[in-house]
Amino acid sequence: MKRIFLPGIFALLIATSCSSGKEESDKQANEEAALPRVSVETVEARSVDQLGTYTATVQPQIINNISSSMPGRIKQILVDEGQQVSAGQTVAILDDVNTFSYETQVDNARANLKNVEVNYDRAVELFNIGGGTKQQVDAMEIQLTNAKNALAQAERTLRNARENTILTSPIAGVVTARNYDPGDMAANLPVVTVARVKPVKLLINVTESDFPKIHKGMPASIKFDTYGDEEFTGTVSTVMPTVDANSRTFGVEITLANENSKILPGMFGRVTLNLGNAERVVVPDKAVVKQQGSGNQYVYVLNSDGTVSYNLVELGQRLGAEYELLSGVEPGSQVVISGQSRLSNGAKVEVTK
Repeated sequence: MKRIFLPGIFALLIATSCSSGKEESDKQANEEAALPRVSVETVEARSVDQLGTYTATVQPQIINNISSSMPGRIKQILVDEGQQVSAGQTVAILDDVNTFSYETQVDNARANLKNVEVNYDRAVELFNIGGGTKQQVDAMEIQLTNAKNALAQAERTLRNARENTILTSPIAGVVTARNYDPGDMAANLPVVTVARVKPVKLLINVTESDFPKIHKGMPASIKFDTYGDEEFTGTVSTVMPTVDANSRTFGVEITLANENSKILPGMFGRVTLNLGNAERVVVPDKAVVKQQGSGNQYVYVLNSDGTVSYNLVELGQRLGAEYELLSGVEPGSQVVISGQSRLSNGAKVEVTK
């Protein structure tokens, strides 16, 4: 007859049960320890200025190409590129070899007019005393008119020759081009180009969606690569009423006073216009994750069940250490701001403070 040792069996069962319970407890603890730990921040919508940024190249308000309408050799050029000039300032002198002959023509025309005037007066006196005819007076009157016209023409020719010998700038501005050197023959190109830079203008192209928000007289903030973060203020001076068929954009002209003449034609500028404001969700920049191999941006959002969703977002403006979101996250959501490297869509997480 076999003996059964009940106390030993009970002890074995108790030991096995304790061991199994400990394993379950350890397993649960390990699973909890394995959860990714994240920090979250609640985000809300707020009013955000809608800023439009556009690029443009500085253009002068007026460009004047100074040249001679008559062929001639250049004797002197008195200005260089980049030099400021005033209205009426002499910029170049051409050979005046033809001026003497034009002066002679004026002298001859003046002498001829004087002679015709004497003959006309004599014809009128004779007619008045009955010693001449009306026909003679009329003929002399025609000669007098022709002589006056001849003198006027000769004086215009001389004046034109002088204007094309001594070239002056009709406007105040800066010399943007000098195409010849002394001794050259003035040909097709202007001798000097002067541009008015008080004010200057910038022409930007705006989209059809931005066009209704822009109006004449609104302020514009402008920065130039040459001057770093220094900001200049301009004004919308012209809004083109027609759309460019190729680019589907509207032209907008910005005028900048440029009182100190710091801004020169050809400089590259960035124009910012305030197009109003809108309610946007704003998130910390550290909440935004860029998907490798694409240009897509994502934000992890904490769900009520302790999991996270991988939300595709559309970024708006950068606002210091934050981003404006155009879509992808609802107001009041909790977004992950640290610990994203271990996350995936639908992953359960542990939120830490």
